[in-house]
Amino acid sequence: MLGKKILLELQEFVDQHLIIQLCEKSAEPDYVLESISQFEIESFIKQKRKPTLQKVLFDFIDRKGATDAEIYKKAGIDRRHFSKIRSNPEYRPGKNTMIALALALELNKKETDKLLSSAGYSLSDSELFDLVIQFCIEKKIYEIIQVNQALDYFSLKPIGGVS
Repeated sequence: MLGKKILLELQEFVDQHLIIQLCEKSAEPDYVLESISQFEIESFIKQKRKPTLQKVLFDFIDRKGATDAEIYKKAGIDRRHFSKIRSNPEYRPGKNTMIALALALELNKKETDKLLSSAGYSLSDSELFDLVIQFCIEKKIYEIIQVNQALDYFSLKPIGGVS
C-alpha cells in the first residue's frame, strides 16, 4: 500500500495537472483511498484545479472581441459541434478541433498551450504533426487552408473538414 506522503503528493499532482469532477461518494467503501480523507482530496482539488476548457476557450473568444460564429466558421467547425462544446461541460473535443480553434483565435504558442491543456492535450516536440502546427503558430500562419497545405507537404492528415 502506498504511504500517506506519496498519496498526498499524488493528490497535489492530480489537482495541478488534471481537471476532475467530484462525484458523490458511493455507499460501497473505497478501499483504495481508505487512508485519505474526503476533505484532503477536496482541499487538494480546490488548491490545484485549473480553469475549465469552456472558461479558457470563451475567455479567449471574448478577449479577441470575436463572435462564436466568426470563430467556429474560421476553424471549420460545424455550428452544432461548437454548440456542444459551449453547452456541455463534460464534452472534450478532439485535439484537431482544439488546434483549429487555437488557429481561428490566432493564439500564440503560450496561449495555444493553455487552450490545449484545458482539454487535456499538448503539442509534442517529438511528433511531426505537432511540430508543423508549432511552426505555423510561430510564423503566424493561422489560416486553416495554409496550415493544411503545410501538413500535406509532409503527407499528414489535415485539420478538420477544411482542406
